[in-house]
Amino acid sequence: MAKILVVDDEKLIVKGIRFSLEQDGMEVDCAYDGEEAINLAKQTEYDVVLLDVMLPKYDGFEVCQAIREFSEMPIIMLTAKGGDMDKILGLEYGADDYVTKPFNILEVKARIKAIMRRNSRKSGKGKAAENKMITAGDLKLDREGRRVFIGEKEINLTAKEFDLLELLVCNPNKVYSRESLLSFVWGNKASESGDVRTVDVHVRRLREKIEPSPSDPKYVHTKWGVGYYFRA
Repeated sequence: MAKILVVDDEKLIVKGIRFSLEQDGMEVDCAYDGEEAINLAKQTEYDVVLLDVMLPKYDGFEVCQAIREFSEMPIIMLTAKGGDMDKILGLEYGADDYVTKPFNILEVKARIKAIMRRNSRKSGKGKAAENKMITAGDLKLDREGRRVFIGEKEINLTAKEFDLLELLVCNPNKVYSRESLLSFVWGNKASESGDVRTVDVHVRRLREKIEPSPSDPKYVHTKWGVGYYFRA
C-alpha cells in the first residue's frame, strides 16, 4: 500500500485530498504545519509527499530543504496559480514536481501515480545483470537500485534527477530537446504546460551533483539551440 504525506494548513483541502487518495487504496498521513511535516517525514519513508508552499512554522521550501537533508522521498509542491517563482524555488530546493492551486484532484492523483510508477521500476526482476548497472567513465548507474556513483562515491539524487540521468545515460549521444525531456521524464501533462524551465533547473542541479566542474560538464552536455545529451 502506498504511503502518502499530505501537508497543508487548510484542513478542508487536506480532508478532501485524503478522502480521494484513500478511495484509491492509499494510506495517508496529514500534517498542518511545517514542523509536524518534518517530524513525520523523519519517522516514515513516504512514497510521495504532497507539500503546500504556504505553511505555519516552516514554509514548504524550508520543509523540502529539511527533508532533502535526510531523504530522497519524492516531493510534489502545491504552488499558487501563476506563481512561477514558487515553482522554480520548489525545484531549486529539491522538489520533484509541482501542481498549481486551485487544482483538479484527478491531476494530483495522476502526478502521484506517475512518480510511483517510475520508482517501482527499481523492483523489476527479470532484467539481465548487465542492464542493471551502466558504467560510463567514472559514472556508474544502478538502474535496479536507483543509485548513482562517481568513482566510489555515491551521489544522492532526487527521483526526477535520477529519471533524467537514466534516460540520458541509456541513450548516449542522443540529443533531447527540453520539450521531449519534459514529456519523457515528467509526462504528457507537464509537456502540455510547456514549462521547459523545469528541465533547465533539474539539469543544473544534476550537474552540480555529478560534474567535477558544472560550468564545464563532463557528462551532461548542451547542444546549443537544441537540447541536452550524455557523453562520458
